[in-house]
Amino acid sequence: MTNHFAHLVRGSGPGLLLAHGGGGSVEGNFGGIIDELARTHTVVGPDYPGAGATPRATGPLDLDTVADELVAIAVDAGLERFAILGYSLGTGVAVRIATRHPERVTGLILTAGFTKPDNRLLLAVDIWRELLDGDRGLLAKFLTFAATGETYLNALTPAELEAAIDGLAEFIPAGSPEHVGLVASVDTRAELAGISVPALVIATTQDGLAPPAHSRELAAGIPGAELVEIEAGHGIGVEARDEWLGVIQKFLATTPSEGGN
Repeated sequence: MTNHFAHLVRGSGPGLLLAHGGGGSVEGNFGGIIDELARTHTVVGPDYPGAGATPRATGPLDLDTVADELVAIAVDAGLERFAILGYSLGTGVAVRIATRHPERVTGLILTAGFTKPDNRLLLAVDIWRELLDGDRGLLAKFLTFAATGETYLNALTPAELEAAIDGLAEFIPAGSPEHVGLVASVDTRAELAGISVPALVIATTQDGLAPPAHSRELAAGIPGAELVEIEAGHGIGVEARDEWLGVIQKFLATTPSEGGN
């Protein structure tokens, strides 16, 4: 993984680095809010191997290597310091960046994240991995069942539900096997107490993949972290886009961001 990941750079102002989820992409996880964030910040969004336009990895992914690569991309884009918005697996990447490159990070926003997968998440990862070898439609149904908030899911018409499952089946990135392998390996518990930058932890209260207990653990472990709970499933960018964007913008507006672009 010596080559830079494909990435987008949008906007101007203080730096904001995006760290997307496993089996996701920058556009897939943050697409609904990037334009708004780019009104006030220089947004840098790298895609992990096998997502977006980044070639798939030839072996397992390593959290340190992914973290270092994201930092290198941000610095190459002109950002000496930056806040990080991490989603799901991206919260582990964000915490590891703050641990390995503390001089670069001005703040952390950790959404629908976890410190270490519990048995529930490990089971989900195992099913996810096995279904990747077979029927993508069945995998999309499983992920929709596990991850979508009850309120949002049950408000869909049969046609909307079918379209959502079909869309997800088409979206599943080629690098998903490596992504979910990385999810299973994350353990940032010992690093949390050493984080000294402002942190906002956003819990998704109807999330079956990363339930709010995970986010509460993140917030309890990071000194001074703020915890906000939003009624949504794992797909917060679709289910509660405006509320998510609002708390992100509020945090960024009140967080020192010296050394931007």
